[in-house]
Amino acid sequence: MGMKALVSGQPALLCPRPATRPRSTTCAAAAAASCSLSSSSSPTTRRRTSISLSLETSKPSAIVQVPSDLARRRTAIPCPPRALSQPQDAAAADDAAASSLAAKANDALFGLHPGSVGIELILLALPAVLGQAIDPMAQLMETAYIGKLGALELASAGIGVAIFNILSKIFNIPLLSIATSFVAEDISKNASKHSSSGKLELPSVSSALVLAAGIGIIEALALFVGSGLFLKLMGVSHASPMYESARLFLSLRALGAPANVIMLAVQGIFRGFKDTKTPVLYIGLGNLSAVALLPLLIYGFQLGITGAAISTVASQYIIAILLIWSLSKKAVLLPPRMDQLEFSGYLKSGGMLLGRTLSILLTMTIGTSMAARQGPTAMAAHQICLQVWLAVSLLADSLAVSAQALIASSYAILDYKRVQKIAMFALKTGAFSGLALAAGLYISFGNIARLFTNDPEVLMVVKSCALFVCASQPINALAFIFDGLHYGVSDFDYVAQATIVVGIMSSLVLLYAPSVFGLAGVWAGLTTLMGLRMVAGIVRLMWKSGPWSFLHKEEPKPEVQRFA
Repeated sequence: MGMKALVSGQPALLCPRPATRPRSTTCAAAAAASCSLSSSSSPTTRRRTSISLSLETSKPSAIVQVPSDLARRRTAIPCPPRALSQPQDAAAADDAAASSLAAKANDALFGLHPGSVGIELILLALPAVLGQAIDPMAQLMETAYIGKLGALELASAGIGVAIFNILSKIFNIPLLSIATSFVAEDISKNASKHSSSGKLELPSVSSALVLAAGIGIIEALALFVGSGLFLKLMGVSHASPMYESARLFLSLRALGAPANVIMLAVQGIFRGFKDTKTPVLYIGLGNLSAVALLPLLIYGFQLGITGAAISTVASQYIIAILLIWSLSKKAVLLPPRMDQLEFSGYLKSGGMLLGRTLSILLTMTIGTSMAARQGPTAMAAHQICLQVWLAVSLLADSLAVSAQALIASSYAILDYKRVQKIAMFALKTGAFSGLALAAGLYISFGNIARLFTNDPEVLMVVKSCALFVCASQPINALAFIFDGLHYGVSDFDYVAQATIVVGIMSSLVLLYAPSVFGLAGVWAGLTTLMGLRMVAGIVRLMWKSGPWSFLHKEEPKPEVQRFA
C-alpha cells in the first residue's frame, strides 16, 4: 500500500570515454561503475541481467553490466569522473544514442513493446469470456431437461439450484478473486522450482487448494444437513408439494460442493499463471459429460430430477479432477510440511470480500423483492431485463479478471510503468465495449425480449426498463474493471469497504424509489449500485496515497552527472 514509486525513465547508464584515454583506463572506469551498481543492488536478487550498450559513433563506448533489479527501477547512474572528458556537444549526442539503445534493450527485456499489453489482455480475456459463459449455458441446459418433466419438478429443482448458487457465491467468489492475485504475485516474487521434479513451489497455490477443500467440505455438510432449514428460509414448508423433491435434489447437489469449490479455486490459480485457455478446455469437457448424462439418467433410467442432480455432480468432479491433474504438471500441489502453507493473507482478504459479496447479494435480493411486489407482469419483465443485464456483463468481467492477473504480476516486481499501461488500456477497452453494448442493446432489445416471452403486457413493461439496461452498460463495464484493477494491487480492504457503503446507499434507493416510480424505480436503484461502484473505483485511483500513489508522482527526467 505504501510502496514508494520508482522513477520510470529509461536507464541512462552512460559512461563514454575520451578518445585520447587508453583502453585500460576506460575498462577500469567501466569496472568501477559495475562495482558501484553491484554494491547498490538488493542482496536478495537471484538473477542478474547484463545489458551491453555499445554506442555506434566515432567514439568508442564503455560496456556496463546492469543488475536486473536496478534496470527495472531505471535509475540514472552517474559515471566516475575520469570517464567524462569529451566536449559537451559530442557527449550530448552520445547521451541521446545511449538512451535510445537502453530504452530498446529494456523494452525488449521486460516486454514493454507498444501494443503488447493490449494484445496480452485481449488474448487472456477472450477465453475467459467463453469460460464464464459455459456454466450459465450448462444450467440452462439442465433447466430445459428438467422442464420437460413438469412444473412441480422444475420448481423443486429451481429452489435447490438457487440455494446452492447463493451459498457458493458467498464463499467461493472471494477465494477465486484472491487466488488470482496471490498466485500472480507469488510467481513474480517467490517462484522457485522443486529440486527433483522441476515444478514450481508456490505457497499460494497449496494454500488455495487446502482452503478450497476445507470450504467445500463445510459447504457440503451445511447443505446436506441443513437442507430442510434452507428450504424453510426460502418459504418452502413441509406442507408444500415441492418440499420432498427439493430437499432430495439439494442434498444430492451438496455432494458436489467440494468439487465445485476446488474447481473455482484452480481456475483462479490458472488465471494467476495468466492461463485462461486450460480451464476453458476442461470445463468444456466436463460439461460435455453432463450433456450425455442428463438425458440418460433423467429419461433413460427414469430418475427425474435425482438424475439431473447426479449428472451435475459427476460433471463437477470430472472438471475438478482434470484441472488438478493439469495443475500438477506445473506446480507442486502440497508442500512437504504443512507449516509452509500461508493462510493469513487468504483469511484476512477473504473475510473482507465476504462482506462485499454479501452486500451485493443483499442489494440484488432487495431489488428482486421490490420487483415482485409490483405484480407478476412486472416481475416477469424484471427477470428478462436482469438476465440480459447479467449476461452482457460477462465481457467486462473477463476483461477485469485478465487485467487483475497482469497487474498483480507486474505490481509485485514494482514495474509501475507496465501497471499503468495495463490499467489505462483496460479502462479504455471497457468504456468502448460498454458503449458498443449499449448501442447494440438499444437497437435489438425488443427482439431479444421476444425470445423470452410473447406476452404484450410483459413486453410493454420491458420496454419501459430497457433504457436503464442499455444506458448502464458503460457504467457496468467500468465498475467491473475498476474492481479488477484494485484486486490486481491486492487492495481488497478498500474494495470491500467501499462496496458495503455503496450497497447500503443503493438499498435505500431500492426501498424508496419503486413505491414512486414502479419497476423503473427498481432499475434506478440497480443503476445507482453500479454507478457508485464505478465512482468508488475512480476515487481510489485519484488518491495520492495507497497502492496507486505512483500515478501522481512526477516522472523525473533521466540525468547524467558530468564532471570536468
